[in-house]
Amino acid sequence: MKPASIFLISLASVLAISCYMDGMWYSGLDYYSEAKIYNGFPVNEQPGDRFDKIAENPFVKVAVEPKSTFSIDADGASYAYMRKMLSEYRTLPSANSVRIEEYLNYFTFDYPEPAAGKSISLNAETGPCPWEPSHKLLRLGLKGRSIPEEDWPTANYVFLIDVSGSMYSEDKLPLLKKGIVSMLDYLRDDDQIAIVTYSGHTETLLKPTKVKNAGNIKAAVRKLDANGSTNGGQAMKDAYTLAEKYFIEGGNNRVIMGTDGDFNVGVTSTDALLEMVQNYASKGIYLTICGFGSGNLNDSMMETVSNKGNGTYEYIDCEAEMIRIFVKERSKFVAVANDTKVQVSFNPETVDSYRLIGYENRVMENDDFENDRKDAGEIGSGQTITALYELIPTSAYGKDAPVCSFDARYKESLGGKSTPESISVKAGEETLSANLSLAAGVASFGLVLRDSEYKGSASCKMARDLVSDGKGEDKDGYCKEFMDLISKASELKP
Repeated sequence: MKPASIFLISLASVLAISCYMDGMWYSGLDYYSEAKIYNGFPVNEQPGDRFDKIAENPFVKVAVEPKSTFSIDADGASYAYMRKMLSEYRTLPSANSVRIEEYLNYFTFDYPEPAAGKSISLNAETGPCPWEPSHKLLRLGLKGRSIPEEDWPTANYVFLIDVSGSMYSEDKLPLLKKGIVSMLDYLRDDDQIAIVTYSGHTETLLKPTKVKNAGNIKAAVRKLDANGSTNGGQAMKDAYTLAEKYFIEGGNNRVIMGTDGDFNVGVTSTDALLEMVQNYASKGIYLTICGFGSGNLNDSMMETVSNKGNGTYEYIDCEAEMIRIFVKERSKFVAVANDTKVQVSFNPETVDSYRLIGYENRVMENDDFENDRKDAGEIGSGQTITALYELIPTSAYGKDAPVCSFDARYKESLGGKSTPESISVKAGEETLSANLSLAAGVASFGLVLRDSEYKGSASCKMARDLVSDGKGEDKDGYCKEFMDLISKASELKP
């Protein structure tokens, strides 16, 4: 490993903890007086932040519907938003900001690499449910093929950056500028960067420029300044037009949007915006949206648009998160599995009922599983995806008894024909493996934050203990950071 890489990993570990700790120094105590009370906890919903209402998945009788189908979700925004609320504002996030699937997929699990010639691997296990002793947990895992960096496709990144006055604060535009500069040091000479800005008007600040001319790119980044009103004009269209004009066949063509939430980007309606991003997604241009700050965060729109644009939605709360997304885990920008869907078929002899934890806005009709025209999520190089089901077993449930089949479909390339993968799942030991313990800990904390009707005996202490048991080596310090956040949440109860 290069010395620079060793330093970067160490820095990322330190900064990951600092995301949590720094907020303790400058968060004002007056937030307590402004906070609402939710389930006995103070909650500051940050007026202006917008989230879609989440209706949790209910238990479903296997005798009525034995199949469950959903699109995978690789976003991480919900977790980072929770961290900002706890560390900076010392308050719990609002319930509708808590998407448990994004908490799960913030973490990289210890899953096996795909077999030779495959783009994804599947693995699964069952175990006891910590918050409902009479129930069981089913963990599903997918992992994208790890591509060596030297084999990554050439990048064609067009940054679409909101430079309106509201992006002025240190946790917005200045943070985004640092991330772009950091990423440049790890891209290759033939990768290219373009920058389109919008505020009172739209400007192509930098035409696609090779990274070998990094000095020119950094000079353009230094010019970025937040001022004026937000009127995007042709902003989104201009960004996609650049990406298409300089499209790299077989490359990683992607628009990366940075904003604090204003989607006044020159498209007059939500339907027209979604139609546009879908159109360019079908041409092989991906979309990643990065949200910044609070008080104006249009989380609902960001997630919806990124989903339709074959991309991801991230929330940037600190410098460590910039390093994680744009440098340390930038391999996730290299999609190895497109339109990835999951279908689980339960055995009615061993499973009475099931409930998918999270993924509420990713649930699909069972008939859509084999329909290649239906859009679904992408998996990046080396990325792991995790899903949990809570099961109510029958009396026939026991070790090695058949529980379900776990099927997945994905496309090697956008617009191609999907490839099926399948494994059978049997009931396992009545213990929690490290992977299942970590997943259960993450999910139980989400259930507590949501004050879920399905939380049973879940508590912050339970979540912390489960994460501690499943954290393993934790070389990046993410689990340590998470346990600190859980402790902070538990301290907020009056």
